[in-house]
Amino acid sequence: MKAIARPGVVPYIAAWSGEQLHRRPVIYSGRGGIAYADEQPEDRDQHGVLWNGRALAQGTGRPEYGEVHPERQRVAMQYLLCQVCGQPADRDDRGVLWLVEDNRGDWQGWPERLMTTHPPVCLPCAGKAVEQCPHLVGRSVAVRVRDSSTCAVYGRIWSSSAFGRPVRTAVKDVVEFGSPSARWVLAGQLVRSLDGCTFVDLQQELARLS
Repeated sequence: MKAIARPGVVPYIAAWSGEQLHRRPVIYSGRGGIAYADEQPEDRDQHGVLWNGRALAQGTGRPEYGEVHPERQRVAMQYLLCQVCGQPADRDDRGVLWLVEDNRGDWQGWPERLMTTHPPVCLPCAGKAVEQCPHLVGRSVAVRVRDSSTCAVYGRIWSSSAFGRPVRTAVKDVVEFGSPSARWVLAGQLVRSLDGCTFVDLQQELARLS
């Protein structure tokens, strides 16, 4: 088995050890669901979903490749930035470039309607990603996406209890905006639904750079 090369670049969306998670008391919200005891307006998105917080200190400490920084991932998804370098993702008349795990057996027409937490990529970073990213090495496909929309979040689900405080469960899941569960999730990643997808040959795409 071919060994995965040590990443030569730290992805834009990766968290660093110097970016500590915000440990804030979670209480019941007067609107139902959960809230922060010291909640501020910026703690929720435009859909009313409560977001996990983490310090912003990119480059401080060591990179934590398996951890996603909530704010940078959210920005990359909102503005279609490359998950690796943070610059605008590649776009042509077929759409924005995404690299996704090859799960074509999941349903007919895949990846139409695929919901993903992975932001798109730019061409220079795409070649690095398929060689160095563990979830893409040897099992990825390149897709041009004509239409995509932010439709959900991925995060920790909380539940009610009889002890005066909500309970943090072990469950993390995708929760669509407007669903009853949206009041009980502490979001960590933004989700987009992919539509108008076209498979492309990544090597041919990369040839455009030469």
